[in-house]
Amino acid sequence: MTTAVLSVFVPLGAACALAALAPFTRRRAGWTPVVVMAATAALLAVTLARPGPRLDFVFGGWAPRVGVVFAIDGIGGGLALFVAVLGVVALAVAARTIVVESLAFDALMLVFIGAMIGFCLTGDLFNLFVFFELMGVAAYVLVAYEVRRRAALEGALTFAVTNTVGSILLLFGIALLYGHTGALNLAQIGRAVGPDPATPVRVAFALLACGLLVKAAVVPFHLWTADAYAVAPTPVCILLAGAFSELGLYGLARVYWTVFDGALDVRAVLLVAGLLTAVVGAVMCAVQHHLKRMLAFATIAQVGLFLTGLGLTTAGGVAGTALWVVGDGLVKAGLFACVAILRQRFGDVEAADLHGRGPRGVGVVFVVGALAIASLPPSGPFLAKAVLEDAALAAGYPWLPAALLVVTGVVGGTLLRVAAQVFWGLGAPPPHDPAGEEPRDETARESERGGAGLLPVLAGALMAAGVAWGLVPGLRTAAGRAAAVFTDRHGYAAAVLGGRAPHVAPVELAPPGATAYLYAAGSLALALAVAAVGLWRGRHAPAPVQALRRLHNGRPGDYVAWTVLGAAILAAVFAF
Repeated sequence: MTTAVLSVFVPLGAACALAALAPFTRRRAGWTPVVVMAATAALLAVTLARPGPRLDFVFGGWAPRVGVVFAIDGIGGGLALFVAVLGVVALAVAARTIVVESLAFDALMLVFIGAMIGFCLTGDLFNLFVFFELMGVAAYVLVAYEVRRRAALEGALTFAVTNTVGSILLLFGIALLYGHTGALNLAQIGRAVGPDPATPVRVAFALLACGLLVKAAVVPFHLWTADAYAVAPTPVCILLAGAFSELGLYGLARVYWTVFDGALDVRAVLLVAGLLTAVVGAVMCAVQHHLKRMLAFATIAQVGLFLTGLGLTTAGGVAGTALWVVGDGLVKAGLFACVAILRQRFGDVEAADLHGRGPRGVGVVFVVGALAIASLPPSGPFLAKAVLEDAALAAGYPWLPAALLVVTGVVGGTLLRVAAQVFWGLGAPPPHDPAGEEPRDETARESERGGAGLLPVLAGALMAAGVAWGLVPGLRTAAGRAAAVFTDRHGYAAAVLGGRAPHVAPVELAPPGATAYLYAAGSLALALAVAAVGLWRGRHAPAPVQALRRLHNGRPGDYVAWTVLGAAILAAVFAF
């Protein structure tokens, strides 16, 4: 059994053991899940150290085209390792803050993380769906873990209903593709799909894309996100914001570049969807005053930017996106840790109630995160954004760097504004967020206490890691090599079905030049301007923005309607 297989079996096996013990004890697992996840991260590091792409394991000994396989490359293995590292952090937070006396929380967290890792490593389309469902079901329960709160149940309900629709769409797409090709192995399907696929295959891709874009929170499939993030416990938020939505984009990229590359032109669709998502996320982030909802919409805006990177359909775009996912994930995890400190200390995350009360040491960490999102050199997001800007210019999209500048500036400026209000008491207290009310009694906080010393340390460490990500030696070279392999459809098929992949020339990623620093300066200047306007100008959003806010009403029926409408539009685009 390989290290890749063990990296999934170890957390899932530990989860089964904890679940079996749960009826017989009311004690928490303490630091045991942290040790399990650290071991998992070590296994993945060993897996990633070996060259790829390669067929790593065939379950049951069947031939790859029949059996369920794990196929490893730099992008998938790297994302799995990042998930495991975030899992260590999230479980460490849970060990000190979640005080409900049950092993169930630890077991669910291990299932959630193990399924996310399996999703990154699988080379089989149906197994991808299985891991997709497993991490989804665990996430629904974890979001509603503070079960006595009505808001938690409502947030989990909208999350579960909307994502279940996405799962159905994904399953229908798999069925159509299997009916046409007779295979479920991604490499085998890629060889069966010709350069001019039939209409059922095009519709199958649309359905697959819809199911994965629901998980990624891409407009109009994003409506569940803020409701879930606003009520999830802090350890769950770290995983949701750091990697969960990004996995939907990874799944889309994996399916496209192993099956449909050269058969379907998805560039225009992905660029439009990504830009729309980024703009909607940034606008909605700017009008929030509930800190968790604000970070949820910041996540949506960043997901939109990542989708535009994938929408370039070039190895450079994939490399920039992969770098940005890790840097941004570390920064957002640090920001959620800062918000958790405020919630534990004051029982509230509403900016109006926290005006001038936040500890300034935490405020410094929060400000660094806001500036990193706005492309502060030499942070990880700055390096990734520079790579993506070069890829956009090379692909003939000179407007995309300007769009990245605007979105990162608005999101970073919004976070700077709230930092100035909460930690330094600048400006007038903002109005209460009507969609973000949280209970203020002890019952609402009973599952999260303690960790007074651990959370500030983790917040600072995560933020430092997000900044230092842009300074890792050899990072650009490794990303360029991994992206070149990831986008080589024929090389992937040769590795999985033939046992040996041809050599692929790595993509040369230039270091950030003068243009990158100019764009970063523009983003930072815009962030400062947005923060200043938010502090000293009007308190009410214009009518179009108010109308947009009303769409995020927490009603599962409305969310399902928008999801079905988006799926119908996407299926029509690819079918006709």
